[in-house]
Amino acid sequence: MNVVRAVQALESSSASVRLRAALAVGTAADPRSVDALIERCGVEPDFHVRDMLTWALTRHSSSVTVPKLVDALGSECVQARSQALHTLSKVGDRQAWPAITRALLTDADDEVARSAWRAAVVLVPEGGRAGLAEVLATQLGRGGRETQLSLSRALVALGGAVVPVLRSAMTDPAPRVRQHAMVTERLVRDPDAGFECAVEEAKRIAALGTTARKG
Repeated sequence: MNVVRAVQALESSSASVRLRAALAVGTAADPRSVDALIERCGVEPDFHVRDMLTWALTRHSSSVTVPKLVDALGSECVQARSQALHTLSKVGDRQAWPAITRALLTDADDEVARSAWRAAVVLVPEGGRAGLAEVLATQLGRGGRETQLSLSRALVALGGAVVPVLRSAMTDPAPRVRQHAMVTERLVRDPDAGFECAVEEAKRIAALGTTARKG
């Protein structure tokens, strides 16, 4: 399959055809296909095809892909923003770091925010870890289990820079924020502790604290 036909096949109604097309485009790594790959990322409904589209983009020079992926971060399409962030995290070029804005890290859509957290911890320069930890800490207590797990993983990946903000969040007036901060702090101390175990420990500590206050 030549590149032109492969790019056209990205529009096929068959997911298996689109998957093979993305593989072919990535294998060829023709820079003329980058725009089509990024555009398809924003609308592709199949997870496996999206993953292959990201792989195809990582096969190209970051000097070509990063500026175009950064442009996609401004899209009104949720999936376009999320997939661009995901791809930037896989490309790993720290020149994209300035584009990981507070607005993306606090995006109203959980999937976009989670993708931004993952990209941020990959791309943040050493000197930016403390500042990133402060922004991420504002999202403690947000969403359901998967969203909270994603945030905890991102914070844990920042290492010691997160400890001061977590300790501060452990005194937050909101119980959800306090518990999530406690869970994350437990994971910072013991990364091998499971998320669920850390949640149960945080609940026990909170319950003991409540009992003590009542006494």
